[in-house]
Amino acid sequence: MKKQSFLIIAALLFISILLAACQPKGETVTEAETDSDKKSEASEHPLAGKEVALILQQNLGTFSAQYIAGVEDQVENFGGKVTVFNSEGDLAKMASNLDAAINQGADAILIDHGTKEALNQGVEKAVEKGIPVVAFDAGVDVEGVVSLEQGDQLMAEQTLTKLAEDHDGEANIVKIWTAGFAPMERRQIAYEQFLKDNPGIKEVAAFGSATQNTALDTQAQMEAILKQYPNEGDITAVWAAWDEFAKGAVRAIEQAGRTDIKVYSIDMSDEDLQMIQKDGSPWVASAAVDPTDIGRIQVRYAYQLINGEQPEEKVVLEPVFIDAGQLPDETVTTETLSEHIEGWGASEQGYTDDLRELEGE
Repeated sequence: MKKQSFLIIAALLFISILLAACQPKGETVTEAETDSDKKSEASEHPLAGKEVALILQQNLGTFSAQYIAGVEDQVENFGGKVTVFNSEGDLAKMASNLDAAINQGADAILIDHGTKEALNQGVEKAVEKGIPVVAFDAGVDVEGVVSLEQGDQLMAEQTLTKLAEDHDGEANIVKIWTAGFAPMERRQIAYEQFLKDNPGIKEVAAFGSATQNTALDTQAQMEAILKQYPNEGDITAVWAAWDEFAKGAVRAIEQAGRTDIKVYSIDMSDEDLQMIQKDGSPWVASAAVDPTDIGRIQVRYAYQLINGEQPEEKVVLEPVFIDAGQLPDETVTTETLSEHIEGWGASEQGYTDDLRELEGE
């Protein structure tokens, strides 16, 4: 009897094991497995894991810092990696950096400033190898390359118009500008037209150069100009075609105690806003595109090209006019500027459904 009972129990156990083995597998997995699966799925996305090269003509000031941060932020959100090549203002070095990025097998190349004479040959090589190229404020002229610019003539027009309005069309001005940069050349076109259209605005002095210490060098040059024109009314305003120029001019004007001179500029950064919001600041207006947004938008167009899409080859970024009189008493940064200046920051330009899906992985 005991033997029969044992056999019956053994048989039941065997049947139970068979039934358990035949049941469908459960869907429950551990939290660690879930995270692993997510990472695996993200890595399998055809646009993930890309190597992006950023070729800079030079990395100067907070505008450049915020622009680079925008590039890095967007690439990171897309699951890629950025390698930054700073050419320190040397166009020959910039061309060499471009060749290095091509030879290292970058999946996409971003270019910040530069000239077609220095870069066209390298860009053509990249395009031939199937490497997408997106240029920002550069003179590159190669078919298949997407070029971004800030609407430079409009920015110049906005700030110069404000200058003329503030001074009833009569002013002696100092222009701070330099040649050799595509955006500067476009801004100069608007400036020349402005002088023709406003005979009451007189240029009494002009200077400017892009160096590794642009703001400091500009300050020294502006101090010399102020000594040449020491009397109230000799200089009514300064028009600075770049915020690094504006910084130097503002510091020189403040140190000289020249409360009669106002500054109008192009571009905007956190440091600029601090100076503009300072009590009694001569810096009264600027026009700009959010530098962080510029970097993000440039990356989006690069990823469109990686994805086999064919976006427009010329992209104009809409500038925003910033009037110091519209800013509050509390400190404002480029992150919070949109609360006070309509149209600033958080641009959706360059996004596609595929890129939103990639960013959400």
